[in-house]
Amino acid sequence: MLVAIEGIDCAGKTSQIEELKKIYKEAVFTCEPGGTPIGDKIRDIALNAKMRELTRMFLFLADRAEHTELVLAPNAEKLIISDRSLISGIAYAWDQTPQDTLKEINLLATRQIVPNLAILLQLDAQTLQARMARQKPDEIEKRGVEALLAVQERLKDAAELLNIPLVPIDAVLPIEKITESIKELINDYRA
Repeated sequence: MLVAIEGIDCAGKTSQIEELKKIYKEAVFTCEPGGTPIGDKIRDIALNAKMRELTRMFLFLADRAEHTELVLAPNAEKLIISDRSLISGIAYAWDQTPQDTLKEINLLATRQIVPNLAILLQLDAQTLQARMARQKPDEIEKRGVEALLAVQERLKDAAELLNIPLVPIDAVLPIEKITESIKELINDYRA
């Protein structure tokens, strides 16, 4: 079972992954972009170098293809919990490429492997702005609060486009409450 923890930058995905590692010790934990040695290099370039958005999208697709071959496909029979997935890949590129094309190239990169369940950590504008003020922004975060909130809506659209069940959770809740909600969702889907 593949579970994707989705959300825009600063939503708390990484914090939740760390909490879930304590609960699901047998699970395979991974992330996109990154999750492989080449993926880590691609991630650094894609998030920190100035480039055309189409170039960035193709870098993320390359990462996704490598990630599928080295992590997702070999562990298909296990519980895999991923910080992001192709849902993010589609959502962040939504305005640059027709949605049918985005779907097709992302499914090509993942060999049709998609999450069984996606959990969306949702932020409001005020919380997002406060969290972004505490860190140095990467090239995607430099787009600003409004752009990221638009991507948050597109995450829902991308999951629908891929026919992946997506459950939103308020990312302003205490970490423990969010973790408990995610645990309940995972356990329900595994039952």
